[in-house]
Amino acid sequence: MSCILHIETSTVVCSVALSLSGEVIYSNVSFDGPSHASLVGVFVEEAINELKGRGLTLDAVAVSSGPGSYTGLRIGVSIAKGICFGYGIPLISVSTLRLLTVAAVQRKVMDSAALYCPMLDARRMEVYSAIYDSMLRPVREIQAEIITEDSYASLLKQSEVCFFGNGAAKCKPLITSLNATFLEDIHPLAINMIPLAEKAFQENQFVDVAYFEPFYLKEFQATIAKNKVINDALKEAKK
Repeated sequence: MSCILHIETSTVVCSVALSLSGEVIYSNVSFDGPSHASLVGVFVEEAINELKGRGLTLDAVAVSSGPGSYTGLRIGVSIAKGICFGYGIPLISVSTLRLLTVAAVQRKVMDSAALYCPMLDARRMEVYSAIYDSMLRPVREIQAEIITEDSYASLLKQSEVCFFGNGAAKCKPLITSLNATFLEDIHPLAINMIPLAEKAFQENQFVDVAYFEPFYLKEFQATIAKNKVINDALKEAKK
């Protein structure tokens, strides 16, 4: 019997779940925007209280490892590490794109031979994406790519491809093949981590709590406020 806490903060959605031998015994989610710093702690506390109320012991923590929001991933991983250190339990890393694919496969709208392409928004026409088969086996590894009319053209000639995630909507006007299916309202949620985390736990696939870092895929880019740029330019002109 395994009791695992699941934390997902890779996008504007914040969610936490608690599972017992693969079954959900607690779940909470917020779609209200990037307020992870205040919400995830509350959700974790609720999950721990549920755990204690049932007289259970926490065996591991699973965290969504990216790609995704730099800040969101940092918050989720930091909290997961803190719990692991505090309880002396192992940490499980779950790919955000794989857990997205779990939700899409569970919709059961595609043929078993279809491929699945999760997409996370990465600004403008760029997305973080990968391709999996219906058994969640990787067909193409994770990458950042700029979507054009030619994207996936050769693949779509050979098989049906299901696109989903918060980056898929902006790509829909460009990917017009009849073999392309777009699923809406597919979000990375902590409950979708459960089958992946449970498998990792049974196979002792843990990451180093001290040294583990999220998979950002791209370096963090801090933005500079427009008024600051203007003010700096004015100061420079007055010299």
